[in-house]
Amino acid sequence: MKQAALARAAGKCERCTAVLKPREGEVDHILPDILGGEPVLANAQVLCGVCHAEKTADDIRRTRKADRQRDKASGAIRPAGKLRGPAFQKSAKAPQIDKSALPTSPRRNLFQRLEQS
Repeated sequence: MKQAALARAAGKCERCTAVLKPREGEVDHILPDILGGEPVLANAQVLCGVCHAEKTADDIRRTRKADRQRDKASGAIRPAGKLRGPAFQKSAKAPQIDKSALPTSPRRNLFQRLEQS
């Protein structure tokens, strides 16, 4: 598979098209194995050292994100606490009502028998 990828690239980096010296190209997976990439020619590319280092850094970032999502979904990681930020604005206080000025009705005992007429 590596030989076929190198032959397809024809001595050039498939990302930046830089001309590669013999044995300078690095065969890399387009989609890494850990993220579901298959070991087939369609998933292989030949990169120069600089492009390969950049892509590897991006692959590591994507892999770590997938790991965090998997762990959160499986319950291995407890979800973060509540969001901290500005709360709703407090509304103006309603005016206080003097309850002693309201008319009252006499209370009756709920357990007292009513007189039948």
